[in-house]
Order: sequence, then structure tokens, then C-alpha cells
Amino acid sequence: MHEKKAMAKRSVKAAVIGAGMSGLIAARELRREGHRVVVFEKGSEVGGTWVYDPRVESDPLGLDPGREVIHSSMYKSLRTNLPRPIMGFLDYPCDAKPGVWDDPRPFPGHEEVLRFLQGFAADSGVVELVRFGHEVVRVEQVAEGRNDEWVVEWRTRDGEASAEAFEAVVVCNGKYTEPRLAEFPGRSTWRGEQIHSHNYRIPEPYKDKIVVIIGNGPSGIDIAKDILHVAKEVHLASRETTKLEILEGLFQHSPIDHAKEDGKIVFQDGSSIYADAIIHCSGYKYHFPFLRMNGIVNVEDNCVAPLYQHVFPPALAPWLSFIAVPYRAIAFVLSELQSRWVAKILSGKILLPSEEEMTSSVHEYYHRIEAAGWPKRHTHRLQLEKFDYENWLAGELGLTPLEKWRQNMYFTSLSLPMTLGENWRDTWDAEKWMKGEAGGEEESDKINCTSEC
Repeated sequence: MHEKKAMAKRSVKAAVIGAGMSGLIAARELRREGHRVVVFEKGSEVGGTWVYDPRVESDPLGLDPGREVIHSSMYKSLRTNLPRPIMGFLDYPCDAKPGVWDDPRPFPGHEEVLRFLQGFAADSGVVELVRFGHEVVRVEQVAEGRNDEWVVEWRTRDGEASAEAFEAVVVCNGKYTEPRLAEFPGRSTWRGEQIHSHNYRIPEPYKDKIVVIIGNGPSGIDIAKDILHVAKEVHLASRETTKLEILEGLFQHSPIDHAKEDGKIVFQDGSSIYADAIIHCSGYKYHFPFLRMNGIVNVEDNCVAPLYQHVFPPALAPWLSFIAVPYRAIAFVLSELQSRWVAKILSGKILLPSEEEMTSSVHEYYHRIEAAGWPKRHTHRLQLEKFDYENWLAGELGLTPLEKWRQNMYFTSLSLPMTLGENWRDTWDAEKWMKGEAGGEEESDKINCTSEC
């Protein structure tokens, strides 16, 4: 246990990188604590990944480092896979508001989430803190050993570059932009079309084609469903197939073993097909190209290390922090709790352990996930201990644990594709569930959540 001592409240000048969901809530919490906040946003509006962009990158696999990067991975048909009651913030719920955000469905479309974030940014006054059209290209300590002196350099749309000094930097640039590809022999020489789901927008380009989708996470299932009505055949290659029976007409396979130049794809179970296109729904990589950390913070096998409680690099805390790195969580509430924690630590209301204690805690966590049999790439996956992490943050903030219904709704929603079939987003009665008629308090303990992201 570390001893916490009260200290005088301080106000710092803080830079927030990104005006997506996590950047907006971080900015609000920082300003609530009296900090002076500047939000840097490359785009022209708030919303981050929730801003639908019909453009795709010049390199559909995202391998060319010189390509123009499109931030959003949104496809046109996307609807949330978590229900509306757990999509908002604790004190700013995502309720349908006629004339403002008015998609009343329990699982709204991406347009509704963007309207919600725009409303939040306006109502909280955070939009006034955003510098639009400012792409951050460098974040670096001004001098070694001065953790509370940072230079943030940015570039505007017209190519002008400038820089400014800050005491603290909060990284909120998202985690759904840099593609992670499925690797198999022959991938680079296979003759067909290949894209990552980051560059998928609409189904029409796959009309009358034989398509192989790699991955059975939410995007893989959604895209398979999206193109089933236009493609000649849709095949899905994944390690797990039992939950995919809901999609009639989808051919299921084990992972790809190798691909041949003539268009043939051979699966690990020995079966094979000739295909026209492969869509990699294989996830994303954490990517912070603007950080100049001299090895203090690294991304290796999709693990951002070292981070105390997924937020602070021990050697640079509290002056550098990361929001919304963990996944498999209720992202809005997670980001809100992390942001409040960071803001109060920067103001001096909450003290962190010593650098040595934080480092020890990080290594202890790594040992625990290794003992649980998790690969390193799942370091930031939060289903090892259900909602212990979020409730730990709540405890640090002096709040009560999250309401049980939020936890139950989260785990119940993960089971809906398997229990309700293809149209689960439209057949689940959220209001009935909220009244306790469709699950009960113990439901979350009955669900085995093993699907891949």
C-alpha cells in the first residue's frame, strides 16, 4: 500500500490528442478540474471514428507508410453492438432526443452516436477547446528529466507547422485506424483483391464475387451479413465457428493455411476454394506515430508498455497518459472514469504510487495474464476479471461501484447474436430487459464471453 498525502490543488496546461469520444470526455474532465486544455484534432469535426468517411485509403491493406491515412473505419451500415443505455456517459446518457439525435432503436446506427457526441461536445462547452485541422506530428519531452515540460508540434491543412509547450499530454487518438493483417503463406502473391475492414464501406463492389472474410468479431460478422445479398458466395475463416450459424448462406472454414497465386485458398482443415476477394477483419494495432519516447513507451505485439493501470507510463506519470487503451469494456464509461482519474491526479487531489511501485504493479499484471494463458496481444483486454478494473477506478475517485444493471446488460448483449439469431439488434426488447423480465441479476454470470475482438 502506498501512502497518500493531501497536496495543494494545481492547474496545468494540458494537450489532448484527438477529439473523438475519449478526447471529448478527457477534455471535459480536465476542464472541470480547472486545467487549461487544448484539444488537437486532425479532422474538421468532433467524433473521431464515429465520423463516417466514404473515402478509402490508396493502399487497401494499410501497408504503405506513405499513404494518406483515413482515420475512421466506419462502414455505412454499421450499428452499435452495445445497447443505447450503456453507450452514454454516467451523467450524460445516450437517450434519443427528437430533433437532436432521434434514432430510437436500442442498437442505433453510427449516425446517432455521432449526433450524440456532437451534442455532448456542444452542451459541455468542449467544442470551444478544439483546434480543428491540426494534425499532431510530434510529442516529446522538452528536456530529459523534466517530465512536466512537453512540446507538441502540429501541422495544419495548408502545410504550416508550429509547436507549443504543455505541462501534460493526454493521448486520445483511438485504436481503430492502423490495420492488423492476418498472415499466411502466399498472402503477398495471391492474385485476388485484398482489403482490411478499415477500408470497407459498402457491399456493392462485391457483387457476384466469391469473398473470403477473415475473423469472426463484430466487424467480420457485420460485413459478412452486409455482402451476403450481393456476393456470389461468402466464406468466413476463423478459429471459432459455432456462433456463426445465425448467418444463413455463410460458408464456414477453419483459418487459412495458405494461398496460391492462381487464386486458390487452402484452409487448415484441408478444404479449398477459388476466391475473388479477401477481407481482413483481423483487428487493429495501437499506433502513436507522433510520440518521441526514446524507448520509454513501446508497442510490441499490440501491448502498449509499460502502462500503470493501462493509463500512465510509470517513468513519465502523471504528465503523459493514455485514455481508452483497454478494450472489451463499456468504452464510454471506461473513458469517463479514466479521464476523471487523470484529471484529479493532475490537480493533486489523488496521488499516484511511486514510480517503483507502479512498475512493480505493471509487471505483476503481466505475470497474471501470462499465467492465465493469454497471449501478449491481449494485455489490454478487460474480460479477465469482468468489471474489477472499472470499479477500481470508481473506488479511486470515491464513487460507488458501477450499477449492476450496466454489467449485466453488457454481458447479456454479447450473447444476443447466439440466442436471438441474425436480426438480434431488432428483436431484443431492451425496455423489457430493463424491467427485469429478460435476464435477472445473475444473467452475466451465465454467459461465456470467449469471442475474439
